[in-house]
Amino acid sequence: MIRFLPLCILFAMPAPADTVVPTRTIRAQSVIVDTDVTLSAAELPNGYTRIADVVGQEARVALYPGRPIRVDDIGPPAIVTRNQLVVINFSSNGLLISTEGRALERGAVGDRVRIMNLSSRATLFGQVRPDGTIQVKQ
Repeated sequence: MIRFLPLCILFAMPAPADTVVPTRTIRAQSVIVDTDVTLSAAELPNGYTRIADVVGQEARVALYPGRPIRVDDIGPPAIVTRNQLVVINFSSNGLLISTEGRALERGAVGDRVRIMNLSSRATLFGQVRPDGTIQVKQ
């Protein structure tokens, strides 16, 4: 039984995994392409292990070469930028109201952003839709 103890310890240790790291400095709000990243032999609990998961995403913070990319460091690319004119939609019980507004924050599809209704100057919150409009919910 003592002879099997070293084998149990050997198999209980996790195998090292590859982690995605930048090959160059990537500025915040830049979209990551496949030449920007590579795999490095390191293990990080909140890091990416596949390049395909990172390519096409937008850097939320500056990413430096050799440092692992963490889950919170990147996200979907923003389709609404700050100060952009957007269409605001509100719907309730069959009533649809559309008006023009100004985005006060950047946002990707599904993000909750602050917007200003240009006709009333009221500040609202809404969700970014895939077509770039903002859906306001009550």
